[in-house]
Amino acid sequence: MKTTNENWSLQNSYIELPSSFYKKIKPIKVKNPKLVYFNEKLSKQLNLEFLNNDVSKITGYLSGNILPNNSNPIAQAYAGHQFGNFTMLGDGRAILLGEQKALDNRFFDIQLKGSGQTPFSRAGDGRATLSSMLREYLMSESMYFLNIPTTRSLAVINTGESVFRETINNGGILSRVSSSHIRVGTFEYAKHFCSQKDFKDFIDYVIKRYYPDISGSDSPCTDLLKTVMRKQIDLVISWIRVGFIHGVMNTDNMIITGETIDYGPCAFMNKYNPKTVFSSIDRHGRYAFGNQHKIAYWNLSVFAGTLLPFIHKDQNKAIDLAQNILDEFSAYFSNNWYSMMFSKIGITNPEKSDEQFINDLLELMELHRADYTNTFLSLTLNKSNKDLLFQSSDFKNWLKKWKERVKNDKNSLIIMKKNNPIYIPRNHLVESALNNAINGNKEEFDKILHQMANTYEYGVNLDRFQTTPDGFDETYKTFCGT
Repeated sequence: MKTTNENWSLQNSYIELPSSFYKKIKPIKVKNPKLVYFNEKLSKQLNLEFLNNDVSKITGYLSGNILPNNSNPIAQAYAGHQFGNFTMLGDGRAILLGEQKALDNRFFDIQLKGSGQTPFSRAGDGRATLSSMLREYLMSESMYFLNIPTTRSLAVINTGESVFRETINNGGILSRVSSSHIRVGTFEYAKHFCSQKDFKDFIDYVIKRYYPDISGSDSPCTDLLKTVMRKQIDLVISWIRVGFIHGVMNTDNMIITGETIDYGPCAFMNKYNPKTVFSSIDRHGRYAFGNQHKIAYWNLSVFAGTLLPFIHKDQNKAIDLAQNILDEFSAYFSNNWYSMMFSKIGITNPEKSDEQFINDLLELMELHRADYTNTFLSLTLNKSNKDLLFQSSDFKNWLKKWKERVKNDKNSLIIMKKNNPIYIPRNHLVESALNNAINGNKEEFDKILHQMANTYEYGVNLDRFQTTPDGFDETYKTFCGT
């Protein structure tokens, strides 16, 4: 099929960087691509509406079989600490088509994930399973509906080819959309494998493209560290608000614009327990629900370490300046975490003593293994649920004091409805939907997407509380899944 420019408005500013930061490479064509999902609303926002009514164009472009005339596809180089161990990485199964200019004049990366081998594949086949790509579509769009900063999913393509993992799987390609794919691990790569001049050019590019407000600063690198730190803290707090567990918070999965990326072993916590882990490879709970802010700090410390030569020529002075910023982490996190939790229980004019409401509630929820989402939903609806928590005398005492605290606050219910979703992608529902979707039955998948699109619509299905089958989460495991 002949390539056409259509309405694509791609550019690729990344290729203006030194070539050590990427490799130019085209996606490897697939034999028989078929469209599984296409996000029409997102395509409109990206000024790609011309694709909406032409399945052949969608499958052609978003399988990598056809390239827009003005695309400059590349695989990005990066490194990263995976479970604390430094590794050279890079886009081993993803190719960046370019940056698409959206209707609001912002630019968004469009990346094909599962599009074939690259120079960074490290003996991998560069492909992805259809199931894992559908999972990322479902989870990333759910996060978007939950109002969490996230990468988005434009389409999933069935490649018509087999992918061999532990078993034979259908192959899939995901079109991932993000404001950036630059990671903390990209800075690590520059530190270890690039000249200082090339690294400085890279930092200047990052600041100019993503944070131009600090480009004229007397100390742009310390400002960059502070900005990225606050974005990451805000992101983790957003995860905590809805019970999300990322599952693989390696430095290569932490992008500097503060969006959630990589939906491999992620899951949602049902019964409240800060030690909750679902990832099959997280055997020691490094990335458990309650550890996510600690790992964010660890990752930011690595990020700060890469910037030291550009913060100050005197290393000791640079370390002091960076540490001064990192020392702000704890207070910023704590203040914003409590602010978020106050919103979940409807305290809009908090006082220091109100922190005890949060502490006591979480202690009771953990003790009685209460459902995280449903507990806050029950408070919002002023209804009890079947959890043992609601039969507890200690909780009843807490509830009485809380109701007295918020009874005269007219904005209490408004803010609770904005912060407490009705639905989350329950783990058992996700697995069932994926198993059916890869076999052509998308009914459950569509239902979850529909529910998530309405997760803050309190006028609908107020009496429906999602429940998890007894014992399911106790044995549930998620996988990186390639």
